[in-house]
Amino acid sequence: MRRRNLAACLAASLGIAAGAGVVTALPASAAAGCAVTYQVSSQWPGGFGANVTIKNLGDAVSSWTLVWSFGTGQTVTQSWNTTLTQSGATVTAKNAGYNGSIATNGSQSFGFNGSWTGSNPAPASFTLNGAACTGGVTNPTTSPTTTSPTTTPPTTTPTGNPGGVPSDAAWVATGQYDSWTNNGYTLNNDVWGGAAGSQTIWARTGTNWGVVSNQPRTSGVKSYPHTGKTLNRTLSSLSSISSSFNVAVPADGDYETAYDIWANNYAYEVMIWTNQHGAVGPIAESYDANGAVPSARNVSAGGHTWNVYRGSNGSNQVYSFIRTSQTSATTIDVLSVLNWLRTNGWYGDVTVGEIQFGFEISGTAGQSNFVCNSFNLTYA
Repeated sequence: MRRRNLAACLAASLGIAAGAGVVTALPASAAAGCAVTYQVSSQWPGGFGANVTIKNLGDAVSSWTLVWSFGTGQTVTQSWNTTLTQSGATVTAKNAGYNGSIATNGSQSFGFNGSWTGSNPAPASFTLNGAACTGGVTNPTTSPTTTSPTTTPPTTTPTGNPGGVPSDAAWVATGQYDSWTNNGYTLNNDVWGGAAGSQTIWARTGTNWGVVSNQPRTSGVKSYPHTGKTLNRTLSSLSSISSSFNVAVPADGDYETAYDIWANNYAYEVMIWTNQHGAVGPIAESYDANGAVPSARNVSAGGHTWNVYRGSNGSNQVYSFIRTSQTSATTIDVLSVLNWLRTNGWYGDVTVGEIQFGFEISGTAGQSNFVCNSFNLTYA
């Protein structure tokens, strides 16, 4: 298969978390009633994450723009479930394509990461579509109040999100290369193929995540949503690389569950396929009437048996380990797999860069759900 453009895959990472103050802004008049809950979900030296919930107390709206100003120089760095811009102290958050409607007494939520220095107070006031959010439809005279919550409210699924996105997802994104870093793992939506369809990625954590994908069943890979880590270690310096996973995949479609491992600054690509379905196959040196021809058969490595293929995608050498029986949950000694290539002279003491794990999707049978129930990658 033709692999994605590596340069296009570079994306900023972001993080989120849990616990600080809630403010309900109470300035002056409101033709439309609204209330805003602003929650600092996590804070660290120089940075923070926040969740914002808009409650519409007036007439229903079909789109929304929420505006506020930071008081101590905070700067937004990343956002999700919104289109967010900042000019000086003023921040403008607009609805995404799927969450513009808010019914009377309904709500929508979004989140962002930001930087701060000195102090990080909540904004004093908000406006929704130009009208001040007072917390009600009348004009209160009290000042904004700040309280400390006893629990952190969950992030809700935006209205209009495709089925399959859980209500407790901490991150939801639809952008082509949207990414999120959590607990040392970086997730990427990674929609890169020609004529690709829509895809929504969601995550509770960096190791419990999924995608709702709708891809045409035409030739070529459309996306590779994945999680993973960057090692930047030579093979000889590594004493172990172990990984385990548990996934749920659709009954129909053209896809495989796969590790994608890059070495020597993308000169080598090592793929480890653990299950596959439909019209997909590895890159190989030769092909026959049955498709790709293995360069080595029934190879025992990493606790499993593989057929191994070698070839080039025009940019780098590709080695593919295809498990001889399919599985949706197992543990792999990844270092043993990588060392098999070195022992057999297919490469030398390479530097292992990124180790990614996800679903390489060429086509789906309509809207389809792929879920990584759990994933773990450790090395020493």
